Parts: sequence; structure tokens; C-alpha cells
Amino acid sequence: MSTGKGYGKTILIGDQFVLWEVPAILAAIPFETECSVAFIDGKEGWTLIDDRIEVPGYKDAKRADCLVSFKRMIEVMKLDLTQRGIEITVGGDLLAGSGVGASAAICVSFARACNELFDLKLSIKEINYIAWEGEFGYHGLPSGLDNTVSTYGGVIKYRIKDGVKQFERVNLAQPIEIVLGNSGVTANTASLKGFLEQQQAEDPELFESRLQTIREQVEQLGDSLQQNDLKLTGSVMNENHEVLKSMGLSHEKLVELCDLANSLGAYGSKVTGGGRGGYMLALTPGKKLQEKVATAFEKRGIATIRATIGGEPTDPTSFEILK
Repeated sequence: MSTGKGYGKTILIGDQFVLWEVPAILAAIPFETECSVAFIDGKEGWTLIDDRIEVPGYKDAKRADCLVSFKRMIEVMKLDLTQRGIEITVGGDLLAGSGVGASAAICVSFARACNELFDLKLSIKEINYIAWEGEFGYHGLPSGLDNTVSTYGGVIKYRIKDGVKQFERVNLAQPIEIVLGNSGVTANTASLKGFLEQQQAEDPELFESRLQTIREQVEQLGDSLQQNDLKLTGSVMNENHEVLKSMGLSHEKLVELCDLANSLGAYGSKVTGGGRGGYMLALTPGKKLQEKVATAFEKRGIATIRATIGGEPTDPTSFEILK
């Protein structure tokens, strides 16, 4: 038996617009999906045991996508399961739900486990590529950002330029505490691109104006993070959430949680991930503020994640292009 792991993530800004060549800034969180893969003699094919903790209903809602994803990765890795099959078991401490990279983490963890079990000798870049292929099962056309941060860890600025996927490190002065609160709504990420394309078709001038605003916000947030100006970082997050709300990419429950976090002292809050459900992110530097916001969420029955961003990456590579 072999095992592999993949980080969860949160996206600070640029979430939904990477396919329009708008950069995004995102961070791995110190929670992982773990995948174990073992051979089954005398039986061909593969079986899946999903033991992940979840937001209620998430695994059932994503079951069909998950099976398509595993089938695609098995084909991409050219695994021969005709003589003996494999049993795949997934678990870990990442709470499976929309907005924290649950699908990317399961893809990365499976690719790593298979790399060890089948002695594929894959590089970290190839692990990332296989996970990207697996993401097609969930997202239609995946941008590549979730699987990249799940594979490499740390905080990164991700972009697609002229069709080439790139990322670079965002170096923080020190780790930063955050709180993630779940709306309880499982979002359909695969429909997001069509939803935005419709807005673009209906009013291209307004759509491009919003993209330009977000591009500027991404640069401002990246600079403020590296300069450790967290008040400004939070302010940009709030401003970005207003843009997302105007585009129908938030949700009334997410707005409620963001308003609550900010009222308790969070520096800024916004939807994270594709939106229209899933998680929101609150910037809560310091353990005391983090605990204050997280406890308030939990008292209201909200699935809550306390996390720190800006830890060590899993790989020292400072820049990588996905082919």
C-alpha cells in the first residue's frame, strides 16, 4: 500500500477569472486529503472508499464527478489494472466542501500515491499535471490554480498568459491566521464559466471594467501582503467582495458570515473559491482574533476551519510552467 497527500487551499483574490487571464493569489492551508492505494490480487479495475469528513451532502453531490476524475487520472497515468486492481481509500483532516480545493487535494493525493505504488518516477511538475487532468471531472475546463497550490503549498500568485499557466511565490513576512466559514451550500463549479460568459455577452464593456478593477485589486493585495500591511489587505478583500456580489458570485449566507466576521474585528472578509456557495474567508491576524471569529461561527452551527497561511511550501521550486 502507498499513500499520498494534497493540501486544501483558500483563494484570497482573483478566484473566478483566471481563464480570462486575470491573476489570482491563493494559499495552501495546513489541512490535507490523504489517499491510500493498495493492490487487490485476483480482481481487475478499481474501487473507491471515501472516508473524508464533509460538509453534509458534499460527497453525494460530487460523487459522479469524483468517479469521472479518478477514471481520467488512471487513463492519463496509463495504469494497467487488468491483471490486478486497486482499492483507493481517501480520508485526511481537510473538511470536504466547496471552496477549499477538496477536489484538487484528492487528485494530488491520488497521483502521489500511484506514483509510489506503481514506481512511476513522476516529477512534482508531472504530479501537478495529472492532478490538473483529474480536475476536469469536477470543473469542465480547470484553470489549474487549485491543483498547483495543492501540489506545491505555500502562497502563490497564479496566472495564465497567452495560454501558458504560470505561478510565482508570494513571500509573507510571517504566517497569518485566517478563518474559513462554510455557507452550507454546495456550489456547482463546472457551471461558473458559462455563468460568467453570459455576463460578458450581455454587457462586454461592464464585464471588462470589472475585470480591470479586479486586476488592480490583485496587484494591490499582493503588494500589501508582502509589505505586511494587513489592514490594507483586508480592505482590498472587502472591496473585491463587493465586486463579486455585484456579479452574483456571492450568496446571502456568505454575505451574512462576512458581515459577522468584520463586525467582530476581522480585517477583511470575502467569498473564496468559485462562489455562489461554499466557503468565505476572514482575515484574522493573531490567535485571539481568529478564535473570537471562529467561536462566533461555531455557536451559529457553521462548519468552521481555523488555518494559518504562509507556511513552508512542499517544494523549493520558485517558478514553474505547466505544459
